[in-house]
Amino acid sequence: MSDHVDGPRSIGDPAADITDLFAFTSPENPARIVLAMDVFPSAGEDAIFSNVIDYAIAVRRVTVAGVGNAAKFQPEADGIRFSFRFETLKRDTAGKAIQHGVCKLPDGRELSLTVNEEKGASTPQGDVRVFAGLRSDPFYLAWDIAVLKKLPNLLQHTNVLSIVVEFDTRRVLDLAKGSLFGAIAETVPPQQRNLLGPAISRIDWVGRPEQTNMRLNNPAMSAITDLRDLWNQQTPFAISKVLQPLFLQRLKDSHATWDMLDGKADWPPETIAATANVFLDDFLLFDVAKPINDRSHLEIEKSTLSGRPYQTGGGRTVDANSIDILLTWLVNKDREFLQGGATGATKPGIKVFPYFATPNTELQIVDETVELAATPDDVWSLIGQFGGAWHPQTARVNLTGAGIGQLRTIQMIDGQQMVERLEAIDDAKRSFRYTNIAGMAASQFTGTLEVKPKGSGSVVDWRVQFVATGKTDRAMKVIVSTLLKTGLESLKSRFGAAK
Repeated sequence: MSDHVDGPRSIGDPAADITDLFAFTSPENPARIVLAMDVFPSAGEDAIFSNVIDYAIAVRRVTVAGVGNAAKFQPEADGIRFSFRFETLKRDTAGKAIQHGVCKLPDGRELSLTVNEEKGASTPQGDVRVFAGLRSDPFYLAWDIAVLKKLPNLLQHTNVLSIVVEFDTRRVLDLAKGSLFGAIAETVPPQQRNLLGPAISRIDWVGRPEQTNMRLNNPAMSAITDLRDLWNQQTPFAISKVLQPLFLQRLKDSHATWDMLDGKADWPPETIAATANVFLDDFLLFDVAKPINDRSHLEIEKSTLSGRPYQTGGGRTVDANSIDILLTWLVNKDREFLQGGATGATKPGIKVFPYFATPNTELQIVDETVELAATPDDVWSLIGQFGGAWHPQTARVNLTGAGIGQLRTIQMIDGQQMVERLEAIDDAKRSFRYTNIAGMAASQFTGTLEVKPKGSGSVVDWRVQFVATGKTDRAMKVIVSTLLKTGLESLKSRFGAAK
């Protein structure tokens, strides 16, 4: 998923897991450029930035050093860097938890900011403004890409933490030396020696979308070694010469696999090799002197590989359909556009700073029912006890307290533990309501279990609502639905199914 969850190390530190990188002209002011990075896939409403990680966007000027099968984009040795550090949570005068941070600008100035402050922060000179906070994930993936099967957006309703930098193009970039640039984003831990081995140089970095999850770890290829963590340890703009042959071969093999996914060969071997050489130098190309729009993504690379001058500013906008643009190029070399099962993200980008849509906070609902032959009272006598030991996935239940506010700690047969609290119960109406305190990757998690008469039997309705945190809505719905269905289906063997 773009750069979401792109290796074992980033999975263990989601706040340092970069999901996307963007470079585009400001919709508010064409004289300004926007650079943005997103981190923390499926961020919950209380997600915060790490206070021990440097979040950085680095930019270097690039020249076209070759075209056609000799295509090459050569970055300069030096560049500019926007680096962010965040503090631990504090409380304001109203008792609300807030997080502050500092952006170090390329010229050494420091700009203080408050996370989730909608207007962001600006320098006194007005040449730079920044934002950091929770936003709707602008990326969308609507394919089972290993078999080119269309799906709904797999990231529907998910959020990320966004870092946005907007600056006056001519005041920050010296355009007299050229207007083509390459950008990368990276997350760098403190440079302390690990007692069990060498220091970790970085946790994650990204240039173009899908370098790791689609190109280096192609899901259409079987029995391959996962190179993503090894790749993430490389130095941007300077991939290890020792490891270059390994990465180049994987890029070529991956491209050849994509090419044949539709059963047609569109890419000659020499062009695949040339493309691999270009993508080995992984940085997001953008030209500030040319138009950057929703369709210009990868146009600079495509044109240069085809031996013709590029016409757009490349880059990547908030609403760019980056997955379908890349997939179409890899599979059929733009012979026929491949549109996935969605045409946009959960929310489109906005035209005003900070350009990324507000977070998704809509409650998701899972509702399952079962009709039984037994009377409502008979069924309620079993499941109306908050303990929940009747559920087949329950190994053990410990109760704390009694009545409203009672806690149940459930040990599942798979080892997972959940803590839930009784919020309301009505024996006359045969219903109770509970909330999840721990154990579910969700907030605002509320469940209601109710038994009603139906004919000579009864119907049990189990309804849950939540906001996913740490998992996609799609994944959480599958988990919750499976839990509910398994429990309700088990009641048929006890009470018989309604006829």
